[in-house]
Amino acid sequence: MPTSVRLPKQTEERLSRLASRTGRSKAFYINEAIESALDRLEYEYGILGDIEDYRAGRMRTYTLEEARGVLGLEG
Repeated sequence: MPTSVRLPKQTEERLSRLASRTGRSKAFYINEAIESALDRLEYEYGILGDIEDYRAGRMRTYTLEEARGVLGLEG
């Protein structure tokens, strides 16, 4: 499904200059920027979800000693 966005004039101008300078399309750079931002946002919201689960008692946690034992790092 196509999506459209409205960019601030200054952002549109910067995008146009970059596309002209590099010979790539504006759509290429918009996709690159969105992919990069989505990776970061998915990671950050994943962490926030883990924090909520921890605070609500839905996540099992381990002490350092337990983790060392499971990983065979006692010593």
